[in-house]
Amino acid sequence: MSASSSGRGKGRDQGAGRDADVSGLNSGLKRSSRPGPRVTVGEGAIKPRPKAPRDAGPGEVRIVGGVWKRSKLPVPASPGLRPTPDRVRETLFNWLGHDLAGWRVLDAFAGSGALGFEAASRGAAQVTLLERDGSLATALRANLKRLDKDGTVPMAIENADALAWMRRAAPGSLDLVFLDPPFAQDLFLPALAAAAPLLSPHGLIYLESPEPVEAPAALGLSVWKEGRAGAVHYRLLRRGG
Repeated sequence: MSASSSGRGKGRDQGAGRDADVSGLNSGLKRSSRPGPRVTVGEGAIKPRPKAPRDAGPGEVRIVGGVWKRSKLPVPASPGLRPTPDRVRETLFNWLGHDLAGWRVLDAFAGSGALGFEAASRGAAQVTLLERDGSLATALRANLKRLDKDGTVPMAIENADALAWMRRAAPGSLDLVFLDPPFAQDLFLPALAAAAPLLSPHGLIYLESPEPVEAPAALGLSVWKEGRAGAVHYRLLRRGG
């Protein structure tokens, strides 16, 4: 074999080597660009928390002020039960003042009793809780017995229909009425109409609703303070302007 042919052979061999190196590099690049294995639930992924049942109760609410401050009220699971959140009650009682000594208070749709117990904790002279559901009324009595061990707190719990009770009550007999009816039943205007005559000259009505509810002019009520927390609109109404 001549020197020239030998050189050409070596050139072909070297070129083939370079081609093999480039091919290997490209193959490595292709392999490295492949996506990694998918991670599924059970192989290290964080599992989402299961959603609570729609009708599950909140379990408990906490009294935010007064002699029973930080006490917890167990709340049974009940469809439609929606206790006033702690932060809303805190805002409300900042408006009302921390001392309700001498006040006559009605919690018309008591439910968990959070509003009525809060008023009693702050020294109200008389607190009446109305609850139409028998099991919830029983739970309210149990909570009162647990908190008021010596039976001296002036609180009454009645298993009664709120609208019927208010329509029978004496006019001008209350200083504060809490109205937090079940949202789905659309009782806001009937409840306002039944509660307004019960107010003393400087009485107040607290109303919770999904959207602002305007009291008819004939009731003689005006908005004093209001706020919103999530899906809850709340306002404090008083007589006159």
